[in-house]
Amino acid sequence: MPDRSHLAWPFLDDAHREQARALDEWATARLTGEHETDVDAACRRLVADLGSAGWLRYCAGKAWGGAFDAIDARSLCVARETLAWHSGLADFAFAMQGLGSGSITLAGTEAQQRRYLPDVVAGRKLAAFALSEPDAGSDVAAIATTARRDGAHWVLDGCKTWISNAGIADFYCLFARTGEAPGSRGISAFIVEAGTPGLDTSERIDVMAPHPLGTLRLSGCRVPADALLGAPGEGFKIAMRNLDIFRTSVAAAALGFARRALDEAIGRATRRRMLGQMLADFQLTQAALADMATGIDAAALLTYRAAWVRDRLGERATREVAMAKMVATETAQQVIDKAVQIFGGLGVKSGMTVEHLYREIRPLRIYEGATEVQKIIIARELLRQHLPAPKAQG
Repeated sequence: MPDRSHLAWPFLDDAHREQARALDEWATARLTGEHETDVDAACRRLVADLGSAGWLRYCAGKAWGGAFDAIDARSLCVARETLAWHSGLADFAFAMQGLGSGSITLAGTEAQQRRYLPDVVAGRKLAAFALSEPDAGSDVAAIATTARRDGAHWVLDGCKTWISNAGIADFYCLFARTGEAPGSRGISAFIVEAGTPGLDTSERIDVMAPHPLGTLRLSGCRVPADALLGAPGEGFKIAMRNLDIFRTSVAAAALGFARRALDEAIGRATRRRMLGQMLADFQLTQAALADMATGIDAAALLTYRAAWVRDRLGERATREVAMAKMVATETAQQVIDKAVQIFGGLGVKSGMTVEHLYREIRPLRIYEGATEVQKIIIARELLRQHLPAPKAQG
């Protein structure tokens, strides 16, 4: 990653700078940048490699082999930005280890954490986060999958879809309605291990930027009582806390894609001759490059501010995270589109880096909360801060 000037910003410290340097060095040596044909096998290999090299230590607390006492959002961002510059699939593999096990880190018992987190950090077990359903994506409160208590077990029935790592994960942090209260307050979280009778992970979903993705079907799926994460009815809170941490890192991944696109565009502009001069000599090209670089810096400031608010101020950064995720992903889409334009016909040739980036960035504007949802979150946070509290009824 040639441009590391943003690492000098006060949002980051020397540990983050060293992390970025060392990870970039590792990725340069280990990640070829070639587009994988067997993404399942590639993800398993990448998780194992990331684990053995120690990079998954940023996905859990120190008690279970992690780098810090608690998850550090800035370290997640540095890791994802660096990996995304090199390989979208490597970024995905890293991110899912963190997001998939984050609910256990936040709400798991000591026994649950001991059982899963060391293997996540070592890259021995693949994790997955199973929240979305056919009719419950951004509207988490609409979850219809149910879990009912039956003696020493919970019985789960329903369907989860758009689940990353579906079919290759060793366990799923899965959310189901237990009915303690209406809406979001009646949702609980569970750990469901792969191979549990009644869990079908065979249905896969092919998408424009290939990675393991599929649908989970649960029919009389029995899990032990101690598979419950937190208390009954706390599932929505656990999911939102998890997303508050890892949604910021989606913005960082978008930054990695955008920086790579800018680097590719500069390389093309300074090598391509047109009408007797370099493409970079045209003012229109220079204007495009200036817009790309400025957009990236603006998005990076929002991204690392959001991570800093969480890490250093110890506050929920819901508004800041939503701003970062929205601006970074939308900006990256614009930057990559400009890079494709600078490449001309080569920009849409299959196998070109900018063509691959064009497909990689598009899902980031949707998953973990679409851009439109981020706008709603930002507006609600603003209004909540400025509208008077409702008067007590007496």
